[in-house]
Amino acid sequence: MKQLVTYIVFFAIVFTTSCKQKSATADKPEKAVVKVKGAEITYATDTTQLKGYLAFDENKKEKRPGVIVVHEWWGHNEYVRERADMLAELGYTAIAVDMYGDGKQANHPNDAGKFAMSVMTNLPEATARFNAALDLLKQHESVNPENIAAIGYCFGGSVVLTMANSGADLDAVAAFHSGVQVPVMPNKDLKAQILVCNGADDPFISPESVTAFKAAMDSIGATYEYISYPGVKHSFTSKAADANGKKFDLPLAYDAEADQKSWASLQQLLNNAFK
Repeated sequence: MKQLVTYIVFFAIVFTTSCKQKSATADKPEKAVVKVKGAEITYATDTTQLKGYLAFDENKKEKRPGVIVVHEWWGHNEYVRERADMLAELGYTAIAVDMYGDGKQANHPNDAGKFAMSVMTNLPEATARFNAALDLLKQHESVNPENIAAIGYCFGGSVVLTMANSGADLDAVAAFHSGVQVPVMPNKDLKAQILVCNGADDPFISPESVTAFKAAMDSIGATYEYISYPGVKHSFTSKAADANGKKFDLPLAYDAEADQKSWASLQQLLNNAFK
């Protein structure tokens, strides 16, 4: 009889524990599956047709922050679209923009330099092209228009820094392997939190320009972080950098560690800006 009672108590405990575990599992919400939808988009300024790419998680129901992504001096290509997809996987809606018009791309550094210069020396048109993408992003059904950031690579980094310094209504801006001596330097119009991630061995970025940039940021009490990665060269986030460096005899090199660290720093910036 004593043994029977022991068995009954044992099975009662097992049954109760099992029910609790099932209940806990049932109560725990299932993690939504991310389903990134990316599509080519066309938009325009008064003078220029533009071809971009917009990506977002279509399984996410609530509105979310939007992020503008500006390409390297090569133009709007697969690399900038990949970054837009990565941001969409993190829960943002991202638009990879076209700053050259008609989706134009450069196949040689000489052309890339000419394309980039044509934008950076015509600030009104550059601003119009940036704002055309910004307006499109804000109007997208998935986006909270009050929460917008912008990131850029190389030439694109200079673009987003210039737009931020010009007073663009952005919460956060991140520039990767980017010059910091830009057409509009940091001033009281700056609203965004700023992150700059550069290679310490990038010959395109002079120490004097970094010193001037930091001094300007400090003078206005800006919220910013400038990260310099020792031993890292230009274009360190792009896996095409090694091939392009070899092909055109340029000091370009992909660096996996710096790429990962800078992406983590970007996520922290966005989390802080949109918390």
